[in-house]
Order: sequence, then C-alpha cells, then structure tokens
Amino acid sequence: MIGYLEGRIIQHEADGILLLAGSIGYEILLNPITLDQVKSQSSDDGVVSLYIYYHVTERQPKPVLIGFGTPEDKQFFQLFISVAAVGPMKAVKALTRPVGEVARAIEEKDVSFLSQLSGIGKRTAEKIIATLHGKVVAFVDGESKISTEASASPDKSLREISQQVEDVLVDQLGHSAASAKRMIKEAFDRNPAIENAEALFDEIYQEVR
Repeated sequence: MIGYLEGRIIQHEADGILLLAGSIGYEILLNPITLDQVKSQSSDDGVVSLYIYYHVTERQPKPVLIGFGTPEDKQFFQLFISVAAVGPMKAVKALTRPVGEVARAIEEKDVSFLSQLSGIGKRTAEKIIATLHGKVVAFVDGESKISTEASASPDKSLREISQQVEDVLVDQLGHSAASAKRMIKEAFDRNPAIENAEALFDEIYQEVR
C-alpha cells in the first residue's frame, strides 16, 4: 500500500497532479485546499511530498490515490469518510475549506457551513455532525505541532529553529525543500522535547543513520 510519495510534478490537472516518483508517474487526486498548497509550496523544480490515502474497492477496482500535505489532514479525511453518506471520492471534492474550519463547524454543529461544502447538502451535513461531533476537536483551527510548541517555547521559537535547520538542509546539504520539511516534522513527531537546532539535527540524522 502506498502511504507517502515524494517527487516532481510533471503535470497539473483540474483536480490533482501527475507526480513523477522513482521513474513512475502517479495520478494523485487533491482536494482544492491541498491543490492550492501544492501550487504555492512546490519548489522551483516542482518537488513536493504528499501523504497518500490509497482507495480501492470491489466496485471500483482501479486504485485511486488521494494526496494530503500533512498526516493530520489525512487523518481528518479518514474520519470524514467514516460518515455513511460520505465516500472518498465525494469527500475529496467536498473539502473546499481548511480542515480546521470544517472541524470547528462540526464541533459547533454548524449545519449551514457544512451544507455549503461541494456536494454536501443539509441532510448529509446533519449526518456528518451526528457521526463526528466530539471526535474532531483536535483538528479545530488545526495548527501543526511545531507551530503550537513554538508559541509556547520559553527560549528560542521552534518555528525559527525549524527554519534554520531547513535552510541548512536545503542550501548546504542538497535536500529539496519538501524533503527538509518532512524530515523536520518527523523529527518533532519522534521527539517533541527538542529545544534547539543542534538537538533537531541530532534527531534527524540519528534516524537517517
């Protein structure tokens, strides 16, 4: 099963991209928010990294790859499609607003907001709330772990530390921007106690070794 891909965009589509990874071109569907993020965040050479939801069923034997910029967005998507009236293909078109806003609407039982999502009417919005209310609190205004911890850091901002390390990985060590961001995020996921750039480098390269 494919869970993550990193490669170069070789073609943009209205609802996704064609990603060249390891000499193979993958057709990847993206929701409108992720598509905009990919267009704005991809480096000059078109390299991006995506977390993948792999969808295949007996009724739809052709595999479908749906991409997300963060594991949190993928996790929310998997919760979203647990609603009986919402399948993966419907969900990828429906997420026309950021995950944090959709999660907040669910927690606030805002049927009107959810009804405005593409393909989601009032009845489906009510089913979404009935199924997910109380389960998506962690995604409300979903800021990344790095961003949250950065604001609480008593010393140097973790956001600044992350940027320092990213600059070194890209400018001095030859990593792509997408790869550097992934390495940094995975390091913080493994060790949330990181407090400085040296510790972040140690965590990154301890995993590499």
